[in-house]
Amino acid sequence: MKQQLHTGHKKPATVIVVGGGAAGIIASTTASINGARTVLVEKKDRLGMKILISGGGKCNLTHDGDMQSLAAQFRRNESLFLKPAFYSFTNKDFLKLLHDRGMHTYVRPDGRVFPVDPSDAKDVVSLLSDYVNECRVSVTTDNAVTRLLVQDGRAVGVETQTGSIFADCVIVSVGGSSYPATGTTGDGWRWLDHIGHTIVPIRAALAPIYLDEGRPEWSGIAIRDAIMCVRMGDAGKEIVKWRGDVLFTHKGLSGPSALAVSRNAAELLSLNSSNRPIVELDLSPDEPFEQLHARLSNEVRANPRKLVSALASPFVPARLVMPLVKSANIEPDTLCAYITSKGLKSLVSQIKRWNLGPVRAVPLERGEVVAGGVSLEEVDSQTMQSKLYPNLYLCGEVLDIAGPVGGYNLQAAWSTGYVAGLSAARSH
Repeated sequence: MKQQLHTGHKKPATVIVVGGGAAGIIASTTASINGARTVLVEKKDRLGMKILISGGGKCNLTHDGDMQSLAAQFRRNESLFLKPAFYSFTNKDFLKLLHDRGMHTYVRPDGRVFPVDPSDAKDVVSLLSDYVNECRVSVTTDNAVTRLLVQDGRAVGVETQTGSIFADCVIVSVGGSSYPATGTTGDGWRWLDHIGHTIVPIRAALAPIYLDEGRPEWSGIAIRDAIMCVRMGDAGKEIVKWRGDVLFTHKGLSGPSALAVSRNAAELLSLNSSNRPIVELDLSPDEPFEQLHARLSNEVRANPRKLVSALASPFVPARLVMPLVKSANIEPDTLCAYITSKGLKSLVSQIKRWNLGPVRAVPLERGEVVAGGVSLEEVDSQTMQSKLYPNLYLCGEVLDIAGPVGGYNLQAAWSTGYVAGLSAARSH
């Protein structure tokens, strides 16, 4: 049943937490456990909306590395900022919270941690919602905050659709602006910009990539274990690469590899729209060019009556064999006996660097997280306290933090939320 806060109490809440996502849930429960009278304000009708889409609904809870290796997956300034929080509230700490309440988890070979089937994201949200109630946090849902209230250099509360709520400390954990249907519409950045915080430009991260040439007939095709590379133009410098699965969509690319390189692609697009980044796939990542060329040369000599398309078939699903061979300027029905030395080199080149074309867009609204947000230079990494307002705390995706796919961003939310909640409670 939805809980509704009634404003107008004579005594203000000690801590207000704005935003009931991953960071806000942990911030509010931690503050309450540590003695603060805590109010959690959420504009949607329930908590944890964005958690529901994590890991495609399976909920990639965190990553199973040590905290040093988790921090190392973020950009250097983000990694340095996150380390105190990561060691204050680790992946093991969060998983213990779940295990103590009956949820079992497992680790995939790539280190990603998920609930054991049949549990999924809905069960995670249900467990965390119960935990919020267990910790005696007062929850108000369907109540959008419209602005932060500041006075004499301090945050004194928030203005909501139903009235003002005052507090000794305010924690902003409203998330970013990806998947706006879940409630993350960038509100926090507007409020914080209005009161003087610096907002680093917002760009997509962990988002699908739209290509110039849409290939709807390829939609739904997956390539397993390829290296996706983003270059600045056809012969340009390699900017970023990621090894993993690739999924073709109506408009371009998705899947773990596309999500992992999307932040860099979005940044390149914003810098130079005339020389746009291109996407390449290495379809045989464990074989250098020379080794692959030698192996296919032996196949050609041993099987002169074999079709050239058969040489390409081990590297891509059946529906992509013809397009791959044609990209090497070879007719698919050519026999191996008739392939030229130049043609074979061209085929090997395409297997190692299949050019899928220029990037058209990286849609911000489709990203699992966004890059950009409140400048980390304006937040104390030991406490998540604003350096502009001594009783204002910031955590989660509202900060300029964006890690790779694999549970890293949720762990950043759990950890920074914990530190914000603990610091706010102790400050009072």
